[in-house]
Amino acid sequence: MRLAVAQIVSSADLTANLELVRDYATRAKEAGAELVVFPEASMCAFGNPLADIAEPLDGPWATAVRAIAAELDIAVVVGMFTPGAGGRVRNTLLVTGPGIDTSYDKIHLFDAFGFAESDSVDAGTTPVTFEVNGTAIGLATCYDVRFPALFTANARAGAAINIVCASWGAGEGKAEQWDLLVRARAVDSTTFVVACGQGDPATLGLPSAGAAPTGIGHSAVISPLGSPLAALGGEPELAVVDFDPAIIPDVRGKLPVLANARSF
Repeated sequence: MRLAVAQIVSSADLTANLELVRDYATRAKEAGAELVVFPEASMCAFGNPLADIAEPLDGPWATAVRAIAAELDIAVVVGMFTPGAGGRVRNTLLVTGPGIDTSYDKIHLFDAFGFAESDSVDAGTTPVTFEVNGTAIGLATCYDVRFPALFTANARAGAAINIVCASWGAGEGKAEQWDLLVRARAVDSTTFVVACGQGDPATLGLPSAGAAPTGIGHSAVISPLGSPLAALGGEPELAVVDFDPAIIPDVRGKLPVLANARSF
């Protein structure tokens, strides 16, 4: 499988962010990728009034993403915001492309490090997997990466790959935690982990958005045994990676953590 990781820096401008999706998806297709992954909050950066911009999955922004995926004949995973209950929104990953149309709502909300995502976001409840050319792929969003059970649940549902889309908050030790967590989740679940984060706005000279988690970059693709196959810096970048999901049965034969796990 050839997959692209689109480490963008989104803004409050939905139209400009859609053009980033078009640009990076086009470049991914030209590089031969079957799937391009964008970060959490690609539709609109955190630090902006999300209820004002949230749209349903059949709204104009998601419809435009579907049109891009159809035009390019490529699968796309992209972070957006959909309406929730009581004025809240849902932190949603839209998945679209040839024969694919699904979505995932972030289950674990980021009520940590001085930020309260639950003030404005409704939590999802259900893990989601989808397939690209016969390979099952699980979904996760940002803070979800701190909860191994979601990644192992996706693996037990057949996933050979777990995608985690993020807009990781900056702070002391946070980059090191991100690196540790994405590698640990790969080994926990014996899946490839594709970790796509928002780039660091500071690399573009953009001001801080206060406590809002607007991204630090450091997107990565990790093997099922925890080795990095790609590792990005802080700047916006497109990384294209080749790997073979067919190795997963062999890995799980050597490291049968899913089979050996016990419940307590």
